[in-house]
Formats: sequence, structure tokens, C-alpha cells
Amino acid sequence: MIYEMRTYALKPTRLADWLALYKSHALAVQQEHLGNLVGFFTTEFGTTSQVVHIWAYESLDDRAARRARMVADPRWAEFSVRNKELDALLELKSSILKPTDFSPLA
Repeated sequence: MIYEMRTYALKPTRLADWLALYKSHALAVQQEHLGNLVGFFTTEFGTTSQVVHIWAYESLDDRAARRARMVADPRWAEFSVRNKELDALLELKSSILKPTDFSPLA
């Protein structure tokens, strides 16, 4: 298994708006195509106005195939347009994490 951790830095006054948009237009699409949502978080301390979500995949090839199907979905295109119109996103970071052999998620 591999894990993708995506961190979105949002404009401080737009966090609630972005979460509402995501929940109404993106969550179901991602769950359908990406499958294994490990966790979805917002930050409380340190750098605030961040959203962090983690998805599990069998491999990098599995991730690529699942993301390609999601990107081809018209519902994802609609979310992308609304996301751009909301203009809340400042930065996106994506990390691929490989668990150690003693990790509970290995």
C-alpha cells in the first residue's frame, strides 16, 4: 500500500466555504473513484486554514488509474470550475507516503 497525503492551504476567510463546496460537489466523486479515504482533517494549531486528506492505494499505478477516471468524470469538472470560481485555494501539496514494515497501516 501507498498513501497520498494532500494538503491544501486556503484563504483564512474561505475555509468554511471551501469545505461546504467540497462536501457538496467533490467528496462523493472522490470516494467513488479514489476509494479508500483514510482521513480528512483541518488544522487547529500551527499553520491554520489547511485541509489535509489521506487516500490509500495499492500502488502508484493504481493511484494514476483511479485519478484518471476521476478527472474524466463530468462531476469532477463541475467541481473544478466551482473551485476556481470560489478562489479559496492558495497552495496544494501532495506527498506519497510508503509505510514502514512496522506501521499499523502497512
